[in-house]
Amino acid sequence: MRGERLLFSDVSFTLNPGGFIQLTGPNGSGKTSLLRIVCGLMMPERGEVSWQGAHIRSLGEEYSRIITYLGHRNAVKEELSSLENLRISSGLAGCELTSAQAKQALSRVGLSGRENLPARFLSEGQRRRSAVARLITCNTALWILDEVLASLDHAATALIESIIGEHLSKGGMAIVATHQELHIPASSFQRLELEPVAAGSSAPLGLPS
Repeated sequence: MRGERLLFSDVSFTLNPGGFIQLTGPNGSGKTSLLRIVCGLMMPERGEVSWQGAHIRSLGEEYSRIITYLGHRNAVKEELSSLENLRISSGLAGCELTSAQAKQALSRVGLSGRENLPARFLSEGQRRRSAVARLITCNTALWILDEVLASLDHAATALIESIIGEHLSKGGMAIVATHQELHIPASSFQRLELEPVAAGSSAPLGLPS
């Protein structure tokens, strides 16, 4: 629910190692809300999210350490460089990086030579690449990504797809909200489409396919 408005209901899915879910739907259908519920940042009105049979609320920080969440905003400090942003965000997630490790990750996402520039001097696409570098340095099982391909050109999109693909090939899992068609090999692929709920309607409109 958002205020008095029903966003979605009767949404259910299971994700196994190597599995990938693409979350789609028009603006306002509840994609970000669903991702935040999966992360444990929001509570659903009814239902629960479980990890290996346990309710995520009972797992506390243990669950936080196995997920990486990238929201539709880049979450980078404008006055800090990409190098500083990456080392700080990784440290807060429990993964301490050396300067060399951070530079290597930033180089892979195409920011070599720009790693020491304050984020305010980067384009929107470069800021997104800076945020995406967290995926390379984290060691988490579940990636939850909200419009991670926004503001990226074709080459950068292909790079992110390959990074997600590598993660899945190692037994990782990913839930990605995006309107773009993805080309990612996965042992299991699901498309979950959220449809707007008409005013006054209580019909279940989460449509897995």
